[in-house]
Amino acid sequence: MTPKGKVPFVDLVTLHRELEPELLEVCKRVIETAGFVGGPEVEGLEKEFAEFCDAKYSVAVNSGTDALRFALMAAGVRPGDIVVTVPNTFIATTEAISQAGARPDLVDIDPRTFNMDPQKLRAYLETQCTLDSSSGHYVHKILKKPVTAVVPVHLFGQMADMDSIMELAAQYNLIVVEDACQAHGAEYFSQKENRWMKAGSIGRAAAFSFYPGKNLGACGEGGAITTNDPELARKCMVLRDHGSAKKYYHEMEGYNGRLDSIQAGMLRIKLKHLAKWNEQRRASARVYDELLAPMAEAVAAPFEPKSAKSVYHLYVVRTTSRDDLQKHLSEKGIGTGIHYPVPVHLQKAYAGMWKQGDFPEAESAAEQILSLPMFAGLTIEQQKLAAETISEFVGEYVR
Repeated sequence: MTPKGKVPFVDLVTLHRELEPELLEVCKRVIETAGFVGGPEVEGLEKEFAEFCDAKYSVAVNSGTDALRFALMAAGVRPGDIVVTVPNTFIATTEAISQAGARPDLVDIDPRTFNMDPQKLRAYLETQCTLDSSSGHYVHKILKKPVTAVVPVHLFGQMADMDSIMELAAQYNLIVVEDACQAHGAEYFSQKENRWMKAGSIGRAAAFSFYPGKNLGACGEGGAITTNDPELARKCMVLRDHGSAKKYYHEMEGYNGRLDSIQAGMLRIKLKHLAKWNEQRRASARVYDELLAPMAEAVAAPFEPKSAKSVYHLYVVRTTSRDDLQKHLSEKGIGTGIHYPVPVHLQKAYAGMWKQGDFPEAESAAEQILSLPMFAGLTIEQQKLAAETISEFVGEYVR
């Protein structure tokens, strides 16, 4: 039973308590073999996660940030290139682009899905870029740098409009690397392919994070790259291990981006449950949708297009009274989060690159969105308590 007024934003304790015997067995097994880095656990995770994502290859690394950085580098993004993404994402997306030697540039979002707006991407390519016939790349007219890649972010567990993005990428000779760090198991119905496709199986490559709070989370840090390209997978394996495919023989300067065996083993245990957990999140989202429907004018539920099967990493509502609502929920013991209060283009880290007003949809979302409690195991009782508390606020606010 949920005590009156106590609903956590996320509950990682219960999940791990239920799996504790299996997780501790992983630790015991690794300690007994002293195979702490690489080896069968990592190789097993790579095989099983690739299968889960309907991809041919998976490369395990030590974070989602490294997954995206290595994927971009292995896909052919070079120092000085421009890589286009969105402003409403965690800074790791743009960090990975910068750390690959490229310059991030941004296009605004669809205000309903909070994902990359393909029409904004088209406008960017048509108006801000021009074809360099000698290289075959489109070049930014002002920055004089080639635009070589696009990173759609599958935010909050819902995939971007990949058909439209892939069509533009083909037209403008762009590499597509999916940022799927919040989208383990999410699906998109491709009209072009006439089938449902999973996150991590559409672009040239994709990056996933296994940060503890993700739908598939490690008991520490972790990440993975998925791809259908064997050479890209090989390059990622080399990059994660100091540029080495064979110990002490280095074909390039690489990085220390390996995933340890204990985390890999624990992720393998959790991966067996991921489809079930994702279905629990979808069921919880449907309950929220129904509970919040009477308040739709004041608190808008997430929009899920028919082409998407979200895995609801987060359940994000939108309201013009966000800060007051969050305060009210906090006072009643209901946990919430804001993802993200400051868009990337307004972060101090990028001062001078963009300015207020450049991406109005992202800026508006940053002021209005609120993440409600969402996790596998969330009870209807907890959801009703959260919805009743929101209803109290709406009644008082509009009175």
